[in-house]
Amino acid sequence: MAARRATKIVATLGPASSEPAVLERMLAAGVNVVRLNFSHGTAQDHIARAKLVRETAQRAGREVAIMADLQGPKIRVGKFADGKVQLVDGTKFVLDASRTEPGDLNGVGLDYKELPRDVKAGDTLLLNDGLIVLTVGGVKGDQVRTTVKQGGELSNNKGINKKGGGLTAPALTAKDMEDIRTAMSFQADYVAVSFPKTATDMEMARQLCNVAAAEFRHKPGLIAKIERAEAIPNLESILKASDGIMVARGDLAVEVGNAAVPALQKRMIRMARQHDRVVITATQMMESMITNPVPTRAEVSDVANAVLDGTDAVMLSAETATGRYPVETIQEMANICAEAEMAEDVKLDADFTGMTFSRIDQSIAIGALFTAYHLGCKAIVALTDSGSTALWMSRHRIHVPIYALTPKLSTQRKMALYRNVRPLLMDQSAERDTALAEAEAHLKRRGIVASGDIYAITCGEPMGAPGGTNMLKICRAS
Repeated sequence: MAARRATKIVATLGPASSEPAVLERMLAAGVNVVRLNFSHGTAQDHIARAKLVRETAQRAGREVAIMADLQGPKIRVGKFADGKVQLVDGTKFVLDASRTEPGDLNGVGLDYKELPRDVKAGDTLLLNDGLIVLTVGGVKGDQVRTTVKQGGELSNNKGINKKGGGLTAPALTAKDMEDIRTAMSFQADYVAVSFPKTATDMEMARQLCNVAAAEFRHKPGLIAKIERAEAIPNLESILKASDGIMVARGDLAVEVGNAAVPALQKRMIRMARQHDRVVITATQMMESMITNPVPTRAEVSDVANAVLDGTDAVMLSAETATGRYPVETIQEMANICAEAEMAEDVKLDADFTGMTFSRIDQSIAIGALFTAYHLGCKAIVALTDSGSTALWMSRHRIHVPIYALTPKLSTQRKMALYRNVRPLLMDQSAERDTALAEAEAHLKRRGIVASGDIYAITCGEPMGAPGGTNMLKICRAS
């Protein structure tokens, strides 16, 4: 199953998965991208974990991408004297930006000092992922005076959302800027930006990443985490300013309401594919497996539906970072993805109806898909420098595996996130016929094609020029 799986798996590293032996088993189970969550740990922790990932992958004989996930603004309550309080419906509770002493049943301080300027009477605040609901009665100075509409246990540093959005916190904080420098020191393949509201947030993040990575001659891919209500109207422009998006269903659900999220997820996946961007579906996908060895039926359906929607990757957070069954969770997820893919409809002819192309390399990529599908090819092979040809191919559903052969390690790692793309490292001759022969030998050594198999291969002349794919050849393996 794992070998045939097209959908990629993103797994978060944490205390449960930072032992080399555990990580090695996780990679063997099918992890394609390792996420480092910069909301926890020090810079040195992340540097050490990145080193562990690279070394473990090398020992396992495969490459995975590393995604550095920035914390973003801390829109949270402060700490309580007893670590937590039990809020009761109908009681008053004050969120006080100037409070320095620990919180109690009457109120608590704020990490986010701008909250009193962002809210007004009548607003609804949702705390702890929406489990606690407060109605704002009014604002006096630094105090936001609220009434508890839906009570419950509130503990230290729980998050705050405003229903419908409207918090002014910038997407990139001083900590994020420092974390970008840390991530670029180990050449993270992707940087995930938390809480972007506009394309400008992503453009600023790209500038910061490119400056920090310049000395390493590295350019990471940027993933916009869609988790604010304000991001929805700007979705298309945010997409265009990014290399991909993450459907971050936790904070997004709190701001727009749980019921709105499934349709938004489908819309985001569809839009990402249309704009040749990657998309990751995240949050609570296998939540019960933090403590249980098997997923719920609802979780199985959730993962399968994301696959059927066309997501590039499904993501695990606490399930692999702190859960009891990190390896088993990945195995279950890989099996669900593979089963769902077997039920997919391939509608390439309909996909291409009315399509026009302004680029030769894009036309070649689409031509390879169409030909391979109708001819029943064993594989599609792309000799690629930048990975663009493989990305375009991966935007369409096809049950023919795409093998992307590149001489660049950074390109190989970046392509680990592309749906149905198996990236392989291979030095390429500057002479076309030699390069094609080397590619076939490479594929035969790995058992991908055998004598007599038909496969489609794309490349560019002159060889090695980025964006130069201009040739499609149908071959029968010798």
